[in-house]
Amino acid sequence: MAISCARGLGAAAAEAQFVARLTASAAAGDLLSGAALHTLYAKAYVPPTTFLANHLLLFYSRLALPALALRLFDETPLPNVFSHNALLAAHARDPRLASELFARIPDPDVVSFNTLLAAFASAGLAADALRLLSSMRLGGLAVDGFTVSSVVSAVTGIASVAQLHAYAVESGLDSYVSHGHGRRAMELFQDMARRGFTADACTLASVLSAFATAKDLVAGTGLHCRLIKSKFTRDPHVASGLVDLYAKCGSVQDAWKAFSEVDKPDLVLWNTLISGYSLHEDFSEEALLSFRAMQRAGFCPDDCSFVCVISACSNISSPSQGKQLHGLVIKSDIQSNQISVHNAMITLYSRSGKVVEAKMLFDRMTKRNTVSYNSIIAGFAQHGHAAEALKLFEGMLNSEYEPTGITFISVLSACAHTGKVDEGWDYFNSMKQKYDIDPCEEHYSCMIDLLARAKKFEEAEDLIMKMPFSLSSIGWTSLLGACRTHGNMELGARAAKEILHLSPSNASAPIVLSNMYASAGKWEEAAEIRKLMRDQGIRKKPGCSWIELGRTVHIFVANEVSHPRIKEVYRFLEVMSEKMKLAGYVPDVRWALAKDQAAEGEMRLRHHSEKLAVAFGLMNTKEGEPILVMKNLRICGDCHNAIKIISAITHREITVRDAHRFHFFNDGSCSCGDYW
Repeated sequence: MAISCARGLGAAAAEAQFVARLTASAAAGDLLSGAALHTLYAKAYVPPTTFLANHLLLFYSRLALPALALRLFDETPLPNVFSHNALLAAHARDPRLASELFARIPDPDVVSFNTLLAAFASAGLAADALRLLSSMRLGGLAVDGFTVSSVVSAVTGIASVAQLHAYAVESGLDSYVSHGHGRRAMELFQDMARRGFTADACTLASVLSAFATAKDLVAGTGLHCRLIKSKFTRDPHVASGLVDLYAKCGSVQDAWKAFSEVDKPDLVLWNTLISGYSLHEDFSEEALLSFRAMQRAGFCPDDCSFVCVISACSNISSPSQGKQLHGLVIKSDIQSNQISVHNAMITLYSRSGKVVEAKMLFDRMTKRNTVSYNSIIAGFAQHGHAAEALKLFEGMLNSEYEPTGITFISVLSACAHTGKVDEGWDYFNSMKQKYDIDPCEEHYSCMIDLLARAKKFEEAEDLIMKMPFSLSSIGWTSLLGACRTHGNMELGARAAKEILHLSPSNASAPIVLSNMYASAGKWEEAAEIRKLMRDQGIRKKPGCSWIELGRTVHIFVANEVSHPRIKEVYRFLEVMSEKMKLAGYVPDVRWALAKDQAAEGEMRLRHHSEKLAVAFGLMNTKEGEPILVMKNLRICGDCHNAIKIISAITHREITVRDAHRFHFFNDGSCSCGDYW
């Protein structure tokens, strides 16, 4: 066979070739080819690893050959939980033997439980399935869609409606509900009502969560109205369901009203409110205020509290708040779900421009999971440190954790922002070939972004045509941004048209297109686009930048006049502009978007919001102290060039986080390598 020449290939190439052929054999049910591959593996034509042994186990499992799977498992020198799960799957037709194998797993994960649940369900062992689900939840494992499907199949066979009701209250509805099975939950609830059962607070809370999962605000509000005259709206369980419903449906004020109706909210209700606020970036401050109010009310935050409030803090990228929360986490000595809290802290540090601190926290973690790797890889990718991101990715591949679709989004993004086209294609192709992950629309968007940034527009268009689904506005927006960078007016106009078709109220597309025309001196076309925006009521989101000094956030907009010290900032920039010109800075008036390409354009550029925030930071911090500036839109090209020179003149490290990524300026250069 062709694989026999793998000895002359690199280990990675041989491994990929072996897995691809083995997967194809399993899909075709070809035992002969699979057995031949096993022989090659045994003779070490392919370097033996636990990873490859696991794929062989999967092969025998999928071909329903439990005896061969067991023999291979016994020969595996370092079996991991994946190995145990593959062996368990091979014996799923025998629930008794599957239970014995499950008991041998040192640290069963969600897949382990799901496999045994499926075995119980297929054999009609409802009571065993319910007991296993209860054990799973008591162990702190989060159920997923496969869990729900198996349990639903088992519960359907329960003859006693009383048993069904008990299960619904104790564990069923909140599990169906949590994983997108809202319709099934509603069917159970309606069946209970028809048979005369009285709904209690737990059941009602679960039904409300079903509406929240489906984002059915009309139905949820209808149930709320029916409950207003009862005592249930004051019950913390029901109120949690209402808060969750309104928050997920975007009615944040109504979520607060539902919370305020409860005289004595419990910790779960407080957490639901904080979580609801954290879902909306504009309400992140309210999440932090609610967290403090919860503490004043005498509650000690648990792991859920910390994850929710840290997520909210990540939205506002406040270094001071982040340090306070981290200190509180350490003092609280969270034990139950420490990994999730630390993962949230990694994201918080990364979004606050402190990716080095994020890496230090990651390195100190004694226990990690897939989310840990995903969080730190995403952090380095967002900061433009592609080499570090890809090195961490390789470290993940050498660990017990396999990459997920989320992992590849960060990896492909890192490639896109550093021009690594060939590497990007390799990673993209390996998703399905090596890890059996079907690329989703976001992965295709990353690839289109990668190709367009590298000026490979024909390849990008070809990929769009070959996609198994239509490109969303996010993908077209990535393409439009690259078109602006490289001046591809024709494709840019097409991308803008597609964006407006998919999202008529999207203001970014016509603005970018208008700016492209203005930069090219096509003022009539630019004016036409602006008129179209006015006629359709599309408003530009005002650009602003902000900087946190001490515990105070200072916000600036272009041509700022309201800040109490703005005159000092303008004078500082006038002096700095002269120094910058001596250092070689030439204002790029194309970004001024003004017909007058001289004094007016230069003045507009000087007073862009990010320059104002940087200037204010330099004025009010110690010599040599690094500063961090946030911006709600993409950084201006002229500001990017200017801040590079400012970092060299002032010998400062200046970090700017815009709507897309971080730019770390130091000694006249940027971490993005001007490839953004």
